[in-house]
Amino acid sequence: MKLITKAIAKQLSKYPMYSQDSKGEDAIAVCKFFNPCGSQTWYILEAEQIGNDYRFFTLFESNYGREYGYVMLSELEAIRLPFGLRIERDIYFTPCTVREIN
Repeated sequence: MKLITKAIAKQLSKYPMYSQDSKGEDAIAVCKFFNPCGSQTWYILEAEQIGNDYRFFTLFESNYGREYGYVMLSELEAIRLPFGLRIERDIYFTPCTVREIN
């Protein structure tokens, strides 16, 4: 599965790095990636295209809690899971605020 489609790239262009700094829980999560074998979820809040790659600012959730941080698209694509699975994009996710995720 392709993690970034043209439609998602267009949406991400509206939220460059640091554009949602002052929004707090009103920041918009544009898309969602997840580990189909585990509890890791990345809600993408901002993005910066670097060549053919993207640097994302995310709200990351796992069994250990939540934290904000950065991850590269290439890092997510490089993750290999059991049974040949990979990180996936939630195709049913609609953009929402961080407050709505909570």
